[in-house]
Amino acid sequence: MSETKPTPLVFIYDFDGTLAPGEMQEHSFIPAVGMKSRAFWKQSNDLAREAHGDRILLYMHLMLQEAMLHSLRRSREAFREHGKGISFFPGVETWFQRINREGGKRGLEVKHYVISSGLLEMIEGTRIYPEFEKVFASTFLYDADGVAVGPALAINYTTKTQFLFRINKGALDLADDTTVNAYIPKQDRAVPFENMVYIGDGSTDIPCFRLVREQGGTSVAVYDPAKPALEGRAAKLIDEQRVDFVAAADYGEGSPLDEFMRAVMDAVAARARQRTLARQTRRKRPALG
Repeated sequence: MSETKPTPLVFIYDFDGTLAPGEMQEHSFIPAVGMKSRAFWKQSNDLAREAHGDRILLYMHLMLQEAMLHSLRRSREAFREHGKGISFFPGVETWFQRINREGGKRGLEVKHYVISSGLLEMIEGTRIYPEFEKVFASTFLYDADGVAVGPALAINYTTKTQFLFRINKGALDLADDTTVNAYIPKQDRAVPFENMVYIGDGSTDIPCFRLVREQGGTSVAVYDPAKPALEGRAAKLIDEQRVDFVAAADYGEGSPLDEFMRAVMDAVAARARQRTLARQTRRKRPALG
């Protein structure tokens, strides 16, 4: 690897409860079908329990069912329109450019990813979608007329970790099963785990929290600043050694979350500098004998 090549650093986010309050369907879609959020999720979870099925598949099924009952459009563009109504936690919309700039000052090439059980189509409709290198999220299958007819991909908490390996190995194309399953020496992988930061908000993120942290990366739990009672639940993740840091989901400049991420960038840049100096020393060392 060239010594002048920027060191990669990736920020990987859950979406619901991490970048935006609540569940993304609650911002626009659920009101559009005339339901209360609590009623929608109760019905969805009841369906999953009765069918012994996957909760993600069943919420997607219920969305399509309710959309048909209320004569709502089920096109990709219609779901993107619902995404436009999603609001974000403080500072999110200025976060990405600011972090990219701070990373650049430290010689880091910063990229952002999402791994979410929410809908790709809705995330595509948000103002922040262009900030992401790649979004891995659940998505619908569309017929020849562009109408959603069922789930095409459902991402749950147990399947989220495969996408960390895709980022790690640079296998971002979901059709590429070869690279993600191939043996690649750690030093040749696109993004070392130690250069990953995973940000999530709860129990469904625990497999990702643990994997990133155990592989030398950084895991951060956030909670809704409007619901301080959630801080204790998030803090428990530190006690259980699942995350490295807990903070309110305030992405504004100077917030505890912002300050911690600057420290993470300092540490990643310092490690990269150490490796560079070590390589230079080895090259200068005179041959023995």
